[in-house]
Amino acid sequence: MSLFSFSIPQNITFGRGSLDKIPEAVSRMKASKAFIVSGPHLSKAGLVEKVASKLKEAGIPSESFTETEGNPSTDTVEKAAEGFKASGADMIVAFGGGSPLDVAKAVAVVGTCGGNITDYEGVGMVPGPVVPMIAIPTTAGTGSEVTSFSVITDHSRNYKLTVGSKYLLPAEVILDPDLISTVPEKTAAYCGVDAMVHALESYISLASSPFSDMCALQALELIGNNIRAYVADRTDQHAAEGMLLGSLCAGIAFSHARLGDVHAMSHPVSAFFDVPHGLANAVILPTVVEFNAAEDNGKYYEIYKRVAQIAVSKDTFTPSMLVNELKALNKSLGIPNSLSKVGVDERMFEAMAVDAMKSGNIAVNPRKTTEKEIINLYRLAY
Repeated sequence: MSLFSFSIPQNITFGRGSLDKIPEAVSRMKASKAFIVSGPHLSKAGLVEKVASKLKEAGIPSESFTETEGNPSTDTVEKAAEGFKASGADMIVAFGGGSPLDVAKAVAVVGTCGGNITDYEGVGMVPGPVVPMIAIPTTAGTGSEVTSFSVITDHSRNYKLTVGSKYLLPAEVILDPDLISTVPEKTAAYCGVDAMVHALESYISLASSPFSDMCALQALELIGNNIRAYVADRTDQHAAEGMLLGSLCAGIAFSHARLGDVHAMSHPVSAFFDVPHGLANAVILPTVVEFNAAEDNGKYYEIYKRVAQIAVSKDTFTPSMLVNELKALNKSLGIPNSLSKVGVDERMFEAMAVDAMKSGNIAVNPRKTTEKEIINLYRLAY
């Protein structure tokens, strides 16, 4: 068994109604003013004001930035960071899906260390601790609340840059299943498959460990059991709880084991064509799983049992069964089956492949992948 290590230095509160625990979380942070980073939909729904009210109960005044978009840009980070600095806040509340959480982490870096978020691109470039954060996800998918990464789009390069540092981990995490009960059906599907991809890729990653495998398998079990029911009815409390917990476990898994070709390829799809991240992952997933089958060491069988929720003998299982199951799952969730159907232009495959190869996830994909193979995988998914 290879040497491995893990750490989860966060306080995590899970359960229905746990949004009411904001005052308790704030009390552990010894802050005097909060800056809420969220999105326009949550603001219009009155939920940002609800968070501000909970902070007020704890004696913490707040200001907010609610202009975060899907696939958030460096311009958005700069604008939000200016608001944070002007507010005089000494803590950040990241409230929303993966985009607000990514922006909040980036604002914490820029607000503490100065400069632009591009100055910290890569892993280990953040020089020290940043302003403390509370993360409150409102989708079951990204797992950003428990990961040390922030992914931001740089439109000047049509590139999704990654900032990775242990200092990006929010000190406090609140997971309230009630908050994901009104998510639109398409968002629920895209985010749900994104969480499943996190679990699947981290499980087969060359950097996986017994700890990350444990988290990944639990995530696959929870997501496989609940994704269909949750997308069909977001008010299904049991399914919402399972998806939110599954997303959490998947986030912990890939924070320790990284991902693979699916994510390496999906980031350029989003950066070049503004395709939602989860949708890009879902469309590419079956193609990459089929490509990686040549290096399967028995893990595909474990994934299949959990995603398909079918008892099958290991002797009769073949990797193609998992590929077909993933295609069927996408179809049942209303997800398109090709990149051509989500607005991707095949003339950009070569440029996209160049960017995909810059991802650290390529290095831990179970099958060694060249730039030429990435181009071919784009073509197969097209």
